[in-house]
Amino acid sequence: MRTLVIGDIHGGLRALHQIMERANVTTKDKLIFLGDYVDGWSQSPQVIDFLIEMKKTHDIICIRGNHDELLREWLEDNKENLQWYQHGGEATVLAYQKVNAETKKKHVKFLKSLQDYYIDDQNRMFIHAGFTNMNGVNFEYFSKMFYWDRSLWETALALDPKLKPDHLHYPKRLTLYSEIYIGHTPVSRIQKTVPVQKANVWNIDTSAAFKGPLTIMDVDTKEFWQSEPLPTLYPYEKGRNKI
Repeated sequence: MRTLVIGDIHGGLRALHQIMERANVTTKDKLIFLGDYVDGWSQSPQVIDFLIEMKKTHDIICIRGNHDELLREWLEDNKENLQWYQHGGEATVLAYQKVNAETKKKHVKFLKSLQDYYIDDQNRMFIHAGFTNMNGVNFEYFSKMFYWDRSLWETALALDPKLKPDHLHYPKRLTLYSEIYIGHTPVSRIQKTVPVQKANVWNIDTSAAFKGPLTIMDVDTKEFWQSEPLPTLYPYEKGRNKI
């Protein structure tokens, strides 16, 4: 059995189909989705439909992303958010004009069922963004940090590779889990298009919301498979690109 982790999808159902095929995913695999299923490309409702159906046949864990929570707030609470609208939400709002009320209720139920994080039996952490408490997720004061934090990734990026985990200055957060898998902050910000490891943190967000591919990775072997870059799959859309 493989454990496969999937980066931020952002409404790119075509890319999701591609990586499932390229990784030859079967019902024997355990799949961990890191969140941000929506906002960007035009198929956010269809991505959620796909995951709801997949739960019936596969062993999958769906983590909560910040964009997923923003969608829930809009669908369930009618919360308007201009910033969300300008950062991928517009495509989602337009897509949901074609979705009936019953399906919207199913989607709200799915969005409310998402997990803030998952820790497996090898002490590997899977979380959308990060956490801020130096004693770990069980001590986090603000649960929104699980899907909004960027300081965990910034800490891992800035860390001197020569510094050993037992050093007095080594960030305690990075010693609590054997590995930490995140999305949220695209690796394109450091000019990368493949998963990036810094310290024991693996960033799997390969910028599918923008101009990059979607990625699925085997957490044991670190082998990964990618879709075509999303603008190739959606040539008449902008995604979250400004131009």
